[in-house]
Amino acid sequence: MSAILAALSSDPNLLRCELHRLTRQVVLRPEPRANALGVGSYAQEEVLLRRLAPDRDITLEDLGPPHESEAVLFHAGRLPLGLSPEENTQPFRARHWLFAHQGPLPDFEPLRAPLLSRVPEHLLRQVRGPTDSEILFALFLTRLRELGRTDDPRLEPGVAGRVLRDTVREVEAALVQAGQVRTPPLNLVATNGTLLLATRRGEAPLYYTRLEGSVECAPCGVDATTPETHPEVSAHRRRRTVVVASHVTRTQGWVELPQGMTLVVGADLQVQHLQPA
Repeated sequence: MSAILAALSSDPNLLRCELHRLTRQVVLRPEPRANALGVGSYAQEEVLLRRLAPDRDITLEDLGPPHESEAVLFHAGRLPLGLSPEENTQPFRARHWLFAHQGPLPDFEPLRAPLLSRVPEHLLRQVRGPTDSEILFALFLTRLRELGRTDDPRLEPGVAGRVLRDTVREVEAALVQAGQVRTPPLNLVATNGTLLLATRRGEAPLYYTRLEGSVECAPCGVDATTPETHPEVSAHRRRRTVVVASHVTRTQGWVELPQGMTLVVGADLQVQHLQPA
């Protein structure tokens, strides 16, 4: 099973610090043979993707962007023989959106053509690999385009969450039509650097937690003895972050997203739940 970790923070300067707070709480590579490890982040108006070397241990420090970023999205999965890591490593990117799917879907090939028939030509050109995950992303982008909201910086969290939820419902309907009765893993996570969206379908769990401000930060050398006048103290006290993870070492401090639920987080870092439609 592939792994996902995503975070949206109130302070782009402290995202690396927030990742450090997750030490010993998350598992980044539950599948030792995972050979496609990617991480996406933001640098002002740019969306940056990095592929991580599969032949060494991956740490939270490796996920930290080398620049200011409000959000990060990491995925670790195993690609079958013959698939190119350059084209098939998640997360996938389109404009300001990053997207990851925890899967894969079994017996997907019969669904490929019917689902792609919904995707406009300019988005079809962005589907470079054969993976189900990239097609799910194309469906999500298609729904955003139909609303005229793909690049809207004022996109409401609830609207974006419903788009992700309805993408899952569309795939589920196609699965039922193809005769599949058991819901496969359809955990999807997306961000545009301002919003964080996650939806859980299937038996694979998905968790989230909210990190509140604290003056304790080992990477920055800030602790209880640091003077209140130090600028780092107030910045660390104000920081807030929401984290979504597929694999945690313990559930204490984490909330398991209920089956069928969609998590929506806006720029204000408030967490909303969208019920299944």
